[in-house]
Amino acid sequence: MIRKAFAMLCSVFALSAAAAPVAVQVGEARIGLDAPPGFADTGFTGSPRLQEVAESLTSASNRILLFAISDEDLRRFMGGDTPGFRRYMIAVTPRGLEYERVTTTIFGGFVGDALRELGSAPAEGNYAKVLDAEPAGKATLLAELRKEPDVVSVLQGTRMPAQGKRDEPPRYMLSSTTLILLRGKALNLSMYSQYESPADADWIRGTTVRWIDALQRLNKR
Repeated sequence: MIRKAFAMLCSVFALSAAAAPVAVQVGEARIGLDAPPGFADTGFTGSPRLQEVAESLTSASNRILLFAISDEDLRRFMGGDTPGFRRYMIAVTPRGLEYERVTTTIFGGFVGDALRELGSAPAEGNYAKVLDAEPAGKATLLAELRKEPDVVSVLQGTRMPAQGKRDEPPRYMLSSTTLILLRGKALNLSMYSQYESPADADWIRGTTVRWIDALQRLNKR
């Protein structure tokens, strides 16, 4: 009982520490980062397990700046349980551009390289129907969220491969990819959510846009 209470107390302090904005060094620039409300940066935990999860989400050519999970998942992790990972997010920067002053021209090339093969968003608004028509495991463009000189954001979805069970209902994952220019540095923000109802799509679209706005305000000179 005492051990459980101590774990709960530690998780409360951990959430308080993880909820504050952090400043990360990217080349010569200091970039302010903050997870959306309800999520916490996991960097303070020093956990190899969480680091492995974060590394699985991005290429080795990127440096991880922030990996955030839900407050509920962090409480579970701090208490010794396995997080559910229903929703999570990551911010990275390309190592090749980290020490370069990224202009809007360079950023435009970065965006073009990253999103060149996405194709066009479908007119169909039923994401499950769109993903059912695609091979399992394929990331499919679903919508464009923002398109400006210093930020481009898109929504993608994936029908997850079956796990071998008969009559298994299809499982879907949504993800947003945001390429953003902050203080002369290019960042890639990715947000993930299981897709079980239209509310999940509304959540990831709205949270992505609010995260973009919050980071732009935080890094406004």
